[in-house]
Amino acid sequence: MKKVIHKSNTRGSADHGWLKTNHTFSFAGYYNPDRIHFGVLRVINDDIIAGGTGFGTHPHDNMEIITIPISGALEHNDSMGNHGVINAGDVQVMSAGSGIEHSEYNANDEIDASILQIWLFTKTKDVEPRYQQISLDKTKMQNNLLQIVSPNPDDEGTWIHQDAWFFMGQFEKEKELQYRLKKNGNGVYIFVIDGKIDVDGEKLSKRDGIGIWETESITLHIAENSKILLMDIPMQN
Repeated sequence: MKKVIHKSNTRGSADHGWLKTNHTFSFAGYYNPDRIHFGVLRVINDDIIAGGTGFGTHPHDNMEIITIPISGALEHNDSMGNHGVINAGDVQVMSAGSGIEHSEYNANDEIDASILQIWLFTKTKDVEPRYQQISLDKTKMQNNLLQIVSPNPDDEGTWIHQDAWFFMGQFEKEKELQYRLKKNGNGVYIFVIDGKIDVDGEKLSKRDGIGIWETESITLHIAENSKILLMDIPMQN
């Protein structure tokens, strides 16, 4: 088993006024040669977007983009004609594929929106762009890892063009769980949205992350009431 730990206070950060952001991996003005990616996981941006502001129309290609609002809501528009609002408790997926343009604005003029923006390298180049949005059943996340992303369109949650599975769970103190990886050659990256956990002896707090690979399973102990995001992802594309 191999591990890499990214404490929250070691992330890159920037304050653009309308946007306060923290980067687990190198992004925009933050560059760390030791933090380019973890397997196919390229970006984890922890963003706070001021009311009435947001990301204007901009392009992407050949990237799987997953957006998870933690609080507040985002208004989405894209070049495929999709328009709508994603709220806390929703998950948005865009397969940028051969190319897409989109904008994401805080849907509220007065309240900040907190989001996680996650990018994965895609398994297949230049696929037809697609958009998907779902609302999660929070009752299924209570003391359980709810699958929110997979490679299979017929499986639970959203789907992407990558052999990756994402799970979210809300756990009570002292709970313990074991996770078995979905595919040989994959690793696991765990991001603590809130709370404190112990992962195979490593103590993690709010907004900490840990990557683990060369193992078939991991054990998590919940030190206090916690919300976590677990990503089971290929270590090589």
